[in-house]
Amino acid sequence: MTAPVVVFAVGNPSRGDDALGPMLADRFAAQLEKLGRESEFEVIEDFQLQIEHALDLQGRALALFIDAGTGTPAPYSFRRISPAAGYGHTTHALEPEAVLQVSRQALGCEPPPAFVLCVRGESFELGAGLTPEAAGYLEAAADFLGALARDPSAGAWGQLPENA
Repeated sequence: MTAPVVVFAVGNPSRGDDALGPMLADRFAAQLEKLGRESEFEVIEDFQLQIEHALDLQGRALALFIDAGTGTPAPYSFRRISPAAGYGHTTHALEPEAVLQVSRQALGCEPPPAFVLCVRGESFELGAGLTPEAAGYLEAAADFLGALARDPSAGAWGQLPENA
C-alpha cells in the first residue's frame, strides 16, 4: 500500500550544512513512529532530486520536499509549490517544481499538492560538519515537522506561515 504522503529529504551528509535534509529525515521518521503515523508517510532520502522521483509522486495525496538552502530566511522557509519547467538540458539535480512538472508531463497525471521546507544552511564545504547555526535551525525545523505530522493535509499545511 502506498503511503498518502511522500517526503523527499535531499542533501549530502559530507557537505556541511547540506546534511540538514538527511538529518531531518531521521528526526522526522522518529517523530512519526512516536506519533504512530509512520504508515501515513514514506520518507525518501537522496543526494539530489532526479527525474525518477516523479514516479514516487504517483498515488499520493501530499508531497513535501526538505532541503538546505543558502540565503533562506533563518531558521527555515515553508511554501506551497506548483509544477514548473526548468530542468534544462541535464537530467540531474532537479528543483522540486521540476519534479512536479515531470510528473505532469511524462506520467500524464497531476501531482499531489506539494510543499517545500527549506532550512537555512551556512556552509556547504566538502568534509565539513554541521555549523552551530545550522544545528539551531535543525531544531526549529524538526519542531515544525512535528506539526506537519500531526495534521497531514494540504488545507492544514497551506494555512501555516511561510517563515518561522
